[in-house]
Amino acid sequence: MALLSPGISGIGQDTICTAHHGDMVVASSSLTAGHFEKYPGSPANNHSGRHSEKYPTRLVRNLAANHSEKYSNSLSCYLSVSHTEKYSNSLSNNHSASHSEKYSISRFKNLSASHSKNYSDSPFTNLSANPSNKRIAFVAGAHAALWVGSYWALNEAWYADYPKTSFHFFNDNREWNQVDKAGHLWTTYQVSRLSAALWKWSGCNQRTSTWLGGLSGIAYQSIIEIQDGFSSKWGFSWGDMAANVTGAALFVSQQLGWQDQRIVIKMGYWPYDYNMPDLVNRRNQLFGKSTAERLLKDYNSQSFWISANLQSFFPNSKLPTWLNIAAGYKSEGMLGGFENKWTDKEGNPFDRTDIARVRRFFIAPDIDLTRIRTNSKWVRSILSVLNVIKIPAPALEWNGKGKLRAHALFF
Repeated sequence: MALLSPGISGIGQDTICTAHHGDMVVASSSLTAGHFEKYPGSPANNHSGRHSEKYPTRLVRNLAANHSEKYSNSLSCYLSVSHTEKYSNSLSNNHSASHSEKYSISRFKNLSASHSKNYSDSPFTNLSANPSNKRIAFVAGAHAALWVGSYWALNEAWYADYPKTSFHFFNDNREWNQVDKAGHLWTTYQVSRLSAALWKWSGCNQRTSTWLGGLSGIAYQSIIEIQDGFSSKWGFSWGDMAANVTGAALFVSQQLGWQDQRIVIKMGYWPYDYNMPDLVNRRNQLFGKSTAERLLKDYNSQSFWISANLQSFFPNSKLPTWLNIAAGYKSEGMLGGFENKWTDKEGNPFDRTDIARVRRFFIAPDIDLTRIRTNSKWVRSILSVLNVIKIPAPALEWNGKGKLRAHALFF
């Protein structure tokens, strides 16, 4: 535990006194010149008496414990950690005594989440001390490649079968019982989170990487909206953009406010049972024939979850650090954006309003995989990527039919 106090007057601004008492390091910087006059035997280790007159300009190091007791009026002993955050030019908290002498005016380094939330610097100008230009170029190139590749892939999967038009808007807020909006929220949140991790790896500081991650998430999702705006089937949706901004804002606000993602957006998937030939044909028409396409587009099979880490909100509890509680939403029985009526390519009308479009709400335990302790960087990286998925678990459901159900395991 490092207990610190800033600024020694009378012996120079950079002066530091440290005293060892058990495992405690006490640092003080409030000795006045008058104190040195009272203590002609000032305890500067490895210095002879003829050097003591130079103390006002020298670094006073390694006060022995038996000397620190004599300076009750000068040493700020046992300064609590809660006070250290007041001293913006104080010693770095998380350094051992042997290293502290090197950082006389250093900023707090390795601050805990509760202390590092205040940033006075601009989010776009401050990189870490040694950013890597090669890494920054690599990350920027990877983002550009992802955007270009996604544009091409989405064009092939969604837009190729529909003619292009002039740019236009489309109000789809009532479509798909808002499952598509939940999908936008999840995608932007997760892209922002993973993008910020890459920017941090490149050498950007916490604040800069967080903002770049959030903006990258919005930029990535904007590609979809621009393509929608030129498609005769869809149009640019302000509702979709609102969901995109909300997802990015959820990531950025938590990272800047808590330096922690206490609330995570996750996705679940279990194939919906299209149990009739006409329903299978409709599925293939709407959501694609391949599993990869349906993972992206089958709103009847997707579920989305807001997963909150309990220990983060109740730090004094004895709950496991990885235990979350999650609220989920999905809808099923949807064979069209607004209703279950459609006409196929041959002009044949279909009316399946007999199939109810049902909203389903869930509450279930969950696991935050990023909080599982491991010494392996590769394992941590894998767990971070897998944390986009809701872990199957027992769940309690309430649905639009007014029914309450319990599930031994829900995906």
